[in-house]
Amino acid sequence: MFVAGAVPGDRVRAALTKRKRAFAEARVVELLEPSPDRIEPRSAHPGAPWQVLPYARQLEHKQRLVVEALERIGRFEAPPVTEIVPAVEQWNYRNKLEYSFGGASDGGELVLGFHRSGRWNEIDDVSADVLASASVDEVREAVKRWCREQGLSTWDRRDHHGFLRNLVVREGRRSGQVQARLITGPGEFRHDQFAIATEADAVLWTATPALSETTRDGTTRLLQGERQIDEELTVAGRRLRFKISPEAFFQTNTEMAEVLYSKAIELAALDGSERVFDLFCGIGTIALALASRSREVWGLEIVEQAIGDAIANAELNGVSNVQFFAGDVRTAMRPLVEKAGKPDLVVLDPPRAGLSQKIVRRVLEAEANRIVYVSCNPSTLAPNARQIVDAGYELRTVTPVDMFPQTPHIECVALFERRPA
Repeated sequence: MFVAGAVPGDRVRAALTKRKRAFAEARVVELLEPSPDRIEPRSAHPGAPWQVLPYARQLEHKQRLVVEALERIGRFEAPPVTEIVPAVEQWNYRNKLEYSFGGASDGGELVLGFHRSGRWNEIDDVSADVLASASVDEVREAVKRWCREQGLSTWDRRDHHGFLRNLVVREGRRSGQVQARLITGPGEFRHDQFAIATEADAVLWTATPALSETTRDGTTRLLQGERQIDEELTVAGRRLRFKISPEAFFQTNTEMAEVLYSKAIELAALDGSERVFDLFCGIGTIALALASRSREVWGLEIVEQAIGDAIANAELNGVSNVQFFAGDVRTAMRPLVEKAGKPDLVVLDPPRAGLSQKIVRRVLEAEANRIVYVSCNPSTLAPNARQIVDAGYELRTVTPVDMFPQTPHIECVALFERRPA
């Protein structure tokens, strides 16, 4: 039973929201008896539900979540899970935040913050974000002040009208650059004044006619600064520079991305002679780190803009033994093997939904000696791991890495080695 709003040790009254054969989901209606571990949260924040637990307890429960997922879903007995790697920073670690506008269209004061827990159409204002840096807070508050002064309307999520929708703030933790992207409905406003008022290094404006809550659709216009933001990562002792487009995926915890990717490279155990496939390569973060330790790296990613970033990032770092291609792993894996040859190592870094059975079959067809799987969801890692092991691999180790303190989310790095025929 997964109970939203509860922590281990709580006694609650809960309402059932979903029932499946193997599990159920519910939400807290009333907290009858709090867990002895409960502490006061720093602030109301829907993105930090575990701040009511001491950090040591958070780590214990996350470790247990990984083990239980592999045991219950993956059917592994005594899975080889190592001790969890704690976060470098427990607070103010996110390099990307998405805020929503609300309030002004129904006659109230304009607010800029987060959706209230369980309420798709109500927004709670934020004045200090416990997961963001002071620089991000300053930009968000500057945008809020200017929009209030201008009397701009906000998007009504029930009736689908209004102007201001979202604000996406991205920070280069190493470069110090801050990028603000305003998402609105169709219309015009004093965008030149807005760009100055944000106090950000780069400002973009996306106008979208979409009715649903989204920051990905629409036409984006650069109002100030550069379209891409600079960032650096030091992975396994190598410093890499990256340029990140507004819509590109980049790990939201820069410091822990270095830890996560360094662990993946450690498990890869490359000697410099290998051919490596980096699937779901994004803007090339892992591929570029692998390049100096392997003969050649081939990156595959379905988002074409991300592949453009990856190619540019390879040039920026002087890496010549990496090739990037845009394509769906499900259909592009076989052509990639025909073009490049069979890999010695496959690195997987899929989205939260994990891999479909067909994609796993395509990966297995490549017959790599080792597979390194970077997972942001142990519940989807587990069935994928079972399929890989049943096909002739051994699950050697799984290392949990706490990328997201104050939340239940947990990343893992798993190593599979092919058993002799």
